[in-house]
Amino acid sequence: MHGPRIDDEKRIALLIDADNAPASKIDVILAEIARHGVANVRRAYGNWKSQHLSGWEKVLHEYAIRPIQQFAYSTGKNASDMAMVIDAMDLMYARNLDGFAIVSSDADFTPLVMRLRNDGYGVYGFGQEKTPAPFVKACSTFLYLEQLRALDEPDHAGTGKPRTSAELQADRELVQLLRNAVAAAADDAGWSHLGAVGSHVRNQGSFDARNYGYRNLSALIDAVGLFEVRRDGQAVEIREAPKPTPKNRSPRGASKN
Repeated sequence: MHGPRIDDEKRIALLIDADNAPASKIDVILAEIARHGVANVRRAYGNWKSQHLSGWEKVLHEYAIRPIQQFAYSTGKNASDMAMVIDAMDLMYARNLDGFAIVSSDADFTPLVMRLRNDGYGVYGFGQEKTPAPFVKACSTFLYLEQLRALDEPDHAGTGKPRTSAELQADRELVQLLRNAVAAAADDAGWSHLGAVGSHVRNQGSFDARNYGYRNLSALIDAVGLFEVRRDGQAVEIREAPKPTPKNRSPRGASKN
């Protein structure tokens, strides 16, 4: 039986693979989850007797995260991963949640994410930039922790160092994603509303402008430098910039007067 809902706020289970997640980022992770709902289930998995996880002790108490102890039963096997998957499936079948936040850089969780999404749950992923692409793309959204500054860092902007225009243009997958989204939402003149472009981009995978060092999609598109942008108050429209016309050259071998 489900408990009472308050203002239809989404209930999210936060499941942390402590072996593959930095304790120093938990504040920004919870702040991000708060944009989607409330993390009413908070669990972190690991062998808490290991010195490797000593940095988590203070964080667990401060943020009311329940530590789930998993001993290393055999070498080379991660019991924490298995326990986390089992708990996620139990929570899914209980039907008391609206989404899951999974903190890990381990691609072994990709099948779990796909199963949760197939059952209608949003999955918000958090991990390091080394996280394999299949896990990143399987999530509804995915944020690289290196791009998220801790809330107590100076000049907090919510993002890390932005990529340059040249770096963005060299990212063929990103450029093609943006071009396809702009084309899909375009009117007869080629202009697309920013909101429609954002919807198309999100439907294609776990895109987030902050992974490139920019606050939002509008700032990222400005930085890419391949699109025209026009603004009218709060309205923003985009279209692909026309390719420069090559200068006229005299035909080779033409006679000179």
